[in-house]
Amino acid sequence: MKAITMNSINPKKLLNSKWTAVNPLNKEKHFVITEVDYDEFGLVISCIIEAVISKHEASIEWRELKDQDYWKQGWV
Repeated sequence: MKAITMNSINPKKLLNSKWTAVNPLNKEKHFVITEVDYDEFGLVISCIIEAVISKHEASIEWRELKDQDYWKQGWV
């Protein structure tokens, strides 16, 4: 059985954080979080990720970034 490894993420530090896709998406692998919205309790309600080269933006469930099988913190 494979152990699940998780990235440690502080939701308050998501904005402008850098990420590398383990399996490139549309030939893009480097991304930046460009927008994070919080509710009145400080919980993340939306998160926008942007590809560095194409500037293509997409909404992402921020908790997906915790899965190291898909995302690495920083630009690797």
